[in-house]
Amino acid sequence: MKRLLILLAVVLVLFSSCDTGRTLTSATGTIYELLVVGNESSVTAAVTEVMGADMPCLPQMEPYFNVNTVRREQFDDILKPTRNVLFADINAERYTQTKVAFKTDVYSHPQAMCIIQAPSVEAFDSLWTVRSSAIRTWFVDQEIKRQCEFNKTFCNFDARELIQRNFQADMVVPADYMVILDTVAQGLHFMWMCNDKGSMRRDLVVYSYPYTDAATFTGDYQLGKRDEVMRKFVSGSMQGSYVGTEYKHIPPQYAAKNINGAYAGELRGLWKMLGGVAMGGPFVSITRLDELQQRVVTAETFIYAAGQKKRNALRQAEAILYSLRLSGEVNNIDEVEIQVQE
Repeated sequence: MKRLLILLAVVLVLFSSCDTGRTLTSATGTIYELLVVGNESSVTAAVTEVMGADMPCLPQMEPYFNVNTVRREQFDDILKPTRNVLFADINAERYTQTKVAFKTDVYSHPQAMCIIQAPSVEAFDSLWTVRSSAIRTWFVDQEIKRQCEFNKTFCNFDARELIQRNFQADMVVPADYMVILDTVAQGLHFMWMCNDKGSMRRDLVVYSYPYTDAATFTGDYQLGKRDEVMRKFVSGSMQGSYVGTEYKHIPPQYAAKNINGAYAGELRGLWKMLGGVAMGGPFVSITRLDELQQRVVTAETFIYAAGQKKRNALRQAEAILYSLRLSGEVNNIDEVEIQVQE
């Protein structure tokens, strides 16, 4: 008994030495939901307008975030664990200048919190006009990073091994995706994976080709390459049909991004089935340069969910793209750094 008590005491000492002294509860709320805390109605309205704006390139209107607002005195122990929080503190007696702080895991885990301090509404408005887009991007990036972490615990190791072998790269593919096609044709390596469980279909493609010049990283070039690759490899149920790009109603958008310190091009738009049944939905692709291999690598996801909201499913699938690590980065699979070029 004495030895048992001594052993128990040692375990307790070791446990307490590893404890940070703070236990966090699980974050509350759903993905892409934001709580705005502030007493000034014009401030919360301005925040809601930006954070709740329509997300681009979706077939129906869906916001970046579902926004709820409360006054500061209502931000109690029940609301403090909320997943995403933007706290606007306007106080002329306490502050002489505006300040923005980004914090994680303040009251819960995983939690993202942006605290904006300003001496006046006018000072807040000046800051918000300049920084609002970057603040919204930061919250989106936090959600993407959370999804990347989740995917690591639910991985299709066979698909991941194929990507490692075929592309000398790494990407965390969720376990509910199955490989449909893995082929090489005319110097282009192509993989197609799909999750068609339930009422929603999620497709994922990865392809690479030799790098020739800087014109590769333009919207026109990437759209042309997408149409070429999809027509060749991603066919529909009817003979001759294939996944194309919608240009007329909602034109695709191209944006520059910085991923792990390197340039990347993002295409966001709508796809549609050409020459076949009426099908379509949103797509997102990330294109990067593998400098060691002198190849261009593109990873794309596209969603089909007739009559359903698509934002959350698209964002969750989009996170897979950000887990892509090229040949010079495979040892940094746990690092995810995403920055939009403002």
